[in-house]
Amino acid sequence: MTPRRMIAVAIGAALISVPIFATAQQKVDFGKREFNSNCAVCHGVSGKGDGPYAADVGMKGVPDLTMLAKKNHGVFPFAGVYETIDGTHVVKAHGSRDMPIWGDDYKVIGNESSVGLPYNYNQEAFVRARILALVEYVYRLQAK
Repeated sequence: MTPRRMIAVAIGAALISVPIFATAQQKVDFGKREFNSNCAVCHGVSGKGDGPYAADVGMKGVPDLTMLAKKNHGVFPFAGVYETIDGTHVVKAHGSRDMPIWGDDYKVIGNESSVGLPYNYNQEAFVRARILALVEYVYRLQAK
């Protein structure tokens, strides 16, 4: 799939998930919505690792996601963040590759994604769009 097609699919997938009752004045931030639904409980709303469950994680604590680029010589580690979300890169606190802490939110199972889109939608593209929106949001959280 070409980058242009991936972007078009991501935008299309994002648009189909807009609530019907949204007005033209409302702006929907899909990445922020994904983050608040699946990440903020540990990483905190600000991404600094201060979420309500952060103390329960143990180990060295929950990473400050706002420092990813700074710790990587000023370059945001896009691939690493993507692979952490999709389960390719296993993070002990997230759970196994088969069952990350957020369950099946970022997986395609059979002919359906976890949101149960009809079979005629491109399930992989929809899941990829959700991950890309989340990665882009984490990018926006980076400390200046």
